[in-house]
Amino acid sequence: MKLRFILPLGAFLVMVIFLAIGLKLDPHEVPSPLIGKPAPAFTLPQLHEPQKTFSPADMKGKVWLLNVWASWCASCRQEHVYFTEFARANPNVNLMGLNYKDESDAAMQWLARLGNPYKISIADKDGMAGLDWGVYGVPETFVIDKKGIVRHKQTGPVDVMILQTVITPLIEKLNAEGE
Repeated sequence: MKLRFILPLGAFLVMVIFLAIGLKLDPHEVPSPLIGKPAPAFTLPQLHEPQKTFSPADMKGKVWLLNVWASWCASCRQEHVYFTEFARANPNVNLMGLNYKDESDAAMQWLARLGNPYKISIADKDGMAGLDWGVYGVPETFVIDKKGIVRHKQTGPVDVMILQTVITPLIEKLNAEGE
């Protein structure tokens, strides 16, 4: 008779423990299977000059950031001001934009209105490159080292604190490696 009550009680306690652990997790800290692996390859047209293309292979030997954004994304607008300031203060940083599942005209108007922090923006209209990068929502930002290895993924909007405490120190460290 006691076993009849102990088993459900034990199952309930296990569920409560898992729920408590889950509630303490930060949904922005989604680990990426790409960390420590080569950046996924793609060749996409540049947003402003569609006759030209961009590929991660073009960045070999350079540290760079890939910011996945879209004109329809409210969080992208939120972080855009920080990237614009960051690019202005750090002109040697290679900040590339991946315009995700967006209309080119809307994206170009958005950049014209809000400023363009990117050295190059590329158009991923069908979202296939984003899929290869494990993007499940925008914005997302990746830091890639000189060898083309993904070293960091930021899920969600970047702010001043993340730029100052995570991204900038990592870029400086990666630029200093192999000098």
